[in-house]
Amino acid sequence: MKFKSTAISHPNIAFVKYWGKKDEDLRIPLNNSISMNLGNLWTKTTVEFNDFDEDVVIINKNVAEGTAKERVIKFIDRFRNQVNTTLKAKVVSENNFPMSSGIASSASGFAALTVASASALNLNLSEKELSILARLGSGSACRSIPDGFTEWLTGTCNDDSYSVSIANSEYFEIYDLIVMVKKEKKDVSSTTGMQKFNPYFYARLAEVNENLNFVRKSIIDRNLKTLGTYAEKDCISMHTVMMNSGLFYWEPETLKIMKEVWNLRKNGIECYFTIDAGPNVHVLCLHKDKEKVKERISELNFEILESKPGGKARVIKEDLF
Repeated sequence: MKFKSTAISHPNIAFVKYWGKKDEDLRIPLNNSISMNLGNLWTKTTVEFNDFDEDVVIINKNVAEGTAKERVIKFIDRFRNQVNTTLKAKVVSENNFPMSSGIASSASGFAALTVASASALNLNLSEKELSILARLGSGSACRSIPDGFTEWLTGTCNDDSYSVSIANSEYFEIYDLIVMVKKEKKDVSSTTGMQKFNPYFYARLAEVNENLNFVRKSIIDRNLKTLGTYAEKDCISMHTVMMNSGLFYWEPETLKIMKEVWNLRKNGIECYFTIDAGPNVHVLCLHKDKEKVKERISELNFEILESKPGGKARVIKEDLF
């Protein structure tokens, strides 16, 4: 007996971010968040359940061991339990972008794993159910399940904390130019970082709803100026909380790029930055300004990954093994 399927999903960049959970085990956040899937970046994952001797996890051609493997297998167990099977699993996953460097590789990773596992075991799950399951693997993975621009609804329990699409990937053509300050794995993971509370933490939560309202409306209105203004505001707010906890994800080059974005705006080139829990800078712009922004930042000798909005996590036919 063999069950096998492959899925693709995209990492996402949060315009309004979440930092802190009200339930650590269920990964339920303290605030809603809004993000955009990154269509040019992807994770592809093939899952097969079969009479293997043991579970095997291979990520980017390397056999996973220790906590990395345990996290995947613990997640796979949720699906095995649903269909009451003891079949072992082989999981092979590949990214076309650097992992654990602040580009949401865990989001696309667990979103793809969710869709592939559900499909392999013939579970007919709704998008909401898939988003809830993905969240249990990695919080932000629930945002990579729906199409395009998505909002993660905080909810009150496991069954109502999931993501919905605000607009599809074709609705608003924003470009995200990801400036690669550092490709290496970050020293402190987001999960660990969120456990560090400080006085600024609750001050940030007090302003998040305003940011959400403006960003949500700016997506519907296709208004980059409002979206970018509040994305920058929210980004600086979150990193202020991090820094007050002793988490300095920024490198000197990070600040250099942020200042260059401000300088470009002063000179009439519309672009805005946001930064996840890492040193790399996401520069948001429209098509008309993209090449000018890329040209200026390229002069600073940084590699740039470019992406438009991406679609939902979905099953594909091309297996990895």
